[in-house]
Amino acid sequence: MKDSPETLLSLYKTMVTIRQFETMAMEYFAAGQIPGFIHLSIGQEASAVGVCSALRKDDYISTTHRGHGHIIAKGADLKRMTAELFAKVTGYCKGKGGSMHIADFSLGILGANGVVAGGLPIMTGAGLSIKLRKTDQVSVVFFGDGASNRGTVHEAMNMAAIWKLPVIFAVENNQFASTTPQSYACSVGDICTRAAGYGMPGVAVDGNDVLAVREAATEAVARARAGEGPSFLENKTYRIRGHVEGDPQKYRTQEDIAAWQEEKDPINRFTRALRKREILTEEISNRIAEEIEAELEAAVAFAKESPFPAPESAMEDLFVNP
Repeated sequence: MKDSPETLLSLYKTMVTIRQFETMAMEYFAAGQIPGFIHLSIGQEASAVGVCSALRKDDYISTTHRGHGHIIAKGADLKRMTAELFAKVTGYCKGKGGSMHIADFSLGILGANGVVAGGLPIMTGAGLSIKLRKTDQVSVVFFGDGASNRGTVHEAMNMAAIWKLPVIFAVENNQFASTTPQSYACSVGDICTRAAGYGMPGVAVDGNDVLAVREAATEAVARARAGEGPSFLENKTYRIRGHVEGDPQKYRTQEDIAAWQEEKDPINRFTRALRKREILTEEISNRIAEEIEAELEAAVAFAKESPFPAPESAMEDLFVNP
């Protein structure tokens, strides 16, 4: 795939935006200003950006409890995202959903989902909707290596396969299901090999190489738009932070984390590649960093200035009003 310098810089900026958003969320959560729980995707930016860069605005995605990166990569508004994390009424879910339930139907974001593997039947349904409406949209569901062992995954894959639905199953193998190593919990080394059991192509790629992910996703999207049915994409990556903020991480060593950070960090790798091709200069890098910093400062200010939901609104949006 030969992308223009403008496209490559756009991919770079989106990856850095995700990293800085997650860093901001981490800091404000530690300061007690973000309630509930947050699951950060630091280290997994290439997977989100690589896949979503192959999609159109009217394509659908669904994500997981670790979904900030996918939502940003699909074009979500940083102010409304930040307000939702801060539990403010100007957030995507009016401050009631929090980190794990952000949605924006206007961008095809059918929701993050706190239920492990909960997005797969939803997005298979979205794929069926696409087929019935005879459009050429695509439905993408992100899930983790832990979720890949849930029954709903296999029910969804089978249905998508027999009906040739335009669904892309994108598993982000970040090596751990909460605290359980993927090498222990899965019967196969490459989760994508399970795709053969449902008659769909499956491919494993370096999930920390944004261009490798983008190329594989583009092929899967082309198949789906052409009516050739679902595909299974396994992005092998690594989460740098714990399963959830506050996780003591006794299941892995700091040396293992440091090795991934030093050798395989997706942003550092892409930065080196762009500098080698003389696409990303120090001046451009600094300008992009300043733009992102300004966007995030505005988002945090918006969230802090916004009100909390009124107590009497607690039951709104739960039931259909008579």
